[in-house]
Amino acid sequence: MKIDNNINKSSWTKNSWTYMTGAVLLSMMQIITLSVTGNPWGVTSALINWGAWVYEILGGNVSSWVYFKTAPANLTYEAGFLGDFVSFRNIGIILGAVISALIASQFKFKKIKSLKQIVAASLGGLLMGYGAGIASGCNIGAFYSGISSLSLSGWIFAVFLFLGSILGSKLLTRFLID
Repeated sequence: MKIDNNINKSSWTKNSWTYMTGAVLLSMMQIITLSVTGNPWGVTSALINWGAWVYEILGGNVSSWVYFKTAPANLTYEAGFLGDFVSFRNIGIILGAVISALIASQFKFKKIKSLKQIVAASLGGLLMGYGAGIASGCNIGAFYSGISSLSLSGWIFAVFLFLGSILGSKLLTRFLID
């Protein structure tokens, strides 16, 4: 077998990976996550817990909220940050993204173009977070993990994810792109 010594050794850090590579790596991470934690991959529950922990630090009380009265949500919330595997996974995703951007020399702060951009991004993030909370998961937990576990809810989520992306794109082009 001949090895090509002319391959740029840093090309895997500078160039985008193929969709197939991404799909295989995501599938491997899903299998590892399910094997180690006993739960499918998800990120939303930890983000909800983070918000609740900050809310309680500021003097609020979430004990009467319906979300935290369900057994799975209550267990991860009461375990605290150090007892929540999803929180550690989310921190790993954030750090991994930053490290990847730094290695690829793609990390940069972008100039904010307008107040309209800030409002739209904030409103979009809040709506996505709220939607993920009431859908019992985001595109990873409700969609990816749902479909990979042959759940009908994953396919229903896929249909509405597609429809929402069409609506969001139309709103984006109408109100934000000058």
